[in-house]
Amino acid sequence: MTKKTDAHQASFRDPSGYIFYEGKTLRRAIKPIYFPQYNKLKESGFFKNLISKGLLIHHEETAVSSDEIIITPEEIPFITNPYEWSFEQYKHAALHTLKIQKYALSKGFILKDASAYNVTFHKGKPIFIDTLSFDFYEEGTPWRAYKQFITHFFGPLVLAKYHGTEIFKMMQTHIDGIPVKLISSLLPTRTKLSSVVYPNIHLLAKMESKHSEDYKAETKIATLSKKAQENILESLYDYIKGLTLKEASEWGNYYDKTNYDETAFEAKKTLIKEWIKPLAPQKLIDVGGNDGTFGRTVIDSVPHIIVTDIDSNAVDYNYKQLQQNKETNMLPFVCDVLQPAPGIGFNNTERSSLMQRLADYAPDVTMALALIHHITLSGNVPFEKSAEFFASFSKNLIIEFPTREDSWAQSLLVRKREFINHFDFYNEMEFEKGYLKYFTLEKKETVKGTKRLLYLLKNKNHAG
Repeated sequence: MTKKTDAHQASFRDPSGYIFYEGKTLRRAIKPIYFPQYNKLKESGFFKNLISKGLLIHHEETAVSSDEIIITPEEIPFITNPYEWSFEQYKHAALHTLKIQKYALSKGFILKDASAYNVTFHKGKPIFIDTLSFDFYEEGTPWRAYKQFITHFFGPLVLAKYHGTEIFKMMQTHIDGIPVKLISSLLPTRTKLSSVVYPNIHLLAKMESKHSEDYKAETKIATLSKKAQENILESLYDYIKGLTLKEASEWGNYYDKTNYDETAFEAKKTLIKEWIKPLAPQKLIDVGGNDGTFGRTVIDSVPHIIVTDIDSNAVDYNYKQLQQNKETNMLPFVCDVLQPAPGIGFNNTERSSLMQRLADYAPDVTMALALIHHITLSGNVPFEKSAEFFASFSKNLIIEFPTREDSWAQSLLVRKREFINHFDFYNEMEFEKGYLKYFTLEKKETVKGTKRLLYLLKNKNHAG
């Protein structure tokens, strides 16, 4: 049997059980305190139904004793966090959580935990991953995870409607949700006229202030009929479903603005396909991959593909595409290479940093196309530093280097004004010098019809 010390760092807050690794396999131990709920959820077919509806991650029961029950959930190749989601992804995660609570309520249960961290993306869709988040429904009691839902989902989404998706990054510093008072204060006054935003945010903030001095917990828990609770869930669901972004430019035309023509574009695609095929990757990541165009060139042959971009609209566009195409092996998320997400929470270990997750994911191929000039010229990052970044998680790296003659590189250089001479190092020779400290050069070709070079590099630490 496992010892408590094996518990994963994200688990210490949950009295019902904990997750742990056995070798590479993630398992969940359930403690006796949660046996009554677990057994009822299992025997009533509740788990089975949620799993078959694609709402809850599938699990197998692995071991049963009087001390603990062990279940093994289906493996998820890569976990993304709320501050890495696009608007549509965040919306779907919120609706997903409400669907589960509505269903639970209809079966005499509740979702006791509505944290955004209980949802992640898997096989092209949101999935709920905390199997122990359910409890018995007691007649007349309000939804106890309601406020958590507001601070983790509803609040951030309404804020994003007015201020854009940068708001989601606040979840990095507010692991327990954005405080209601803060949400309320950041919203335009006119939102007080909304029949959904007013009671669920502004009024909630007011009541919270009123009861904040309640040290002895003397405030009576309000009663709420099941019907009233269903109505609240319904109104939240409809409102969230209708939410749109002010900033959402129709982001389908990125590649119309590129500085090379259709022939060059196709030449680049062909080259990438040819280089990737003999590597036969199981996992691939395209860093700065926009809407997944280049990732899709190998989507039929690579079992799992991650596409990240700094532009939330591009990620959104990609996410919508994979929903339409029913693609289950691509995972888009928002990421700023110059500022990868840190480890957060207690001891900074509750949620792993992006670098840690990428190292664990260990992609067979990393692609970085049309990215290095941004890292180097916009971010002032020396080649050796960016090479070290890619080497920390990449076995094989396909990287595109726009030479100084490339119009985009030129436009970035011109913006440096009086510091332009500092960037004399931005050239092919220096690029190779920096990268060959960590990688060996396997292939190098000019992309036909462009001033760009494509490299295939192999990590020196992954040789063989």
